[in-house]
Amino acid sequence: MSKPQFATAEQGEAFCFDYTDYLSASCKKRWSFIDAIYGVIPIFGMVTRKAAVSSQTDQEKLKALALQVLSTQLNDETNIIRLITLAGQQGLTRFYIKLPYAIEGEQLSHIRQEVGQPLQLTQQDERLLIRLPAHRTAPCI
Repeated sequence: MSKPQFATAEQGEAFCFDYTDYLSASCKKRWSFIDAIYGVIPIFGMVTRKAAVSSQTDQEKLKALALQVLSTQLNDETNIIRLITLAGQQGLTRFYIKLPYAIEGEQLSHIRQEVGQPLQLTQQDERLLIRLPAHRTAPCI
């Protein structure tokens, strides 16, 4: 099995998802019944709302989807796992998450295990750099 190829800085500038801003925006959000369903069962939001945000930048798409599927009712680890999953679905391979506090080593291990795909997590104080494997397209014959 070949080793996954991770995105490098040359492949695109990483953006920063401010988790603290998300928490603030999420507390102010007016929830509809459908939003509540997406919050409880996020796979519906990840699948059904994907086409609705096609004209936005990658960062805007991730932020919009995050407001739909992340929840202040869940712990930060679970929300980070959901955020990494969303980023992977959007084809993003490198981004930062600005956290209100540094994550412990045990939490990082749990996140790596739950994501279920190879990834690199690098923590610098309250910033967590996530690198997902770069998707390779199959060669044309």
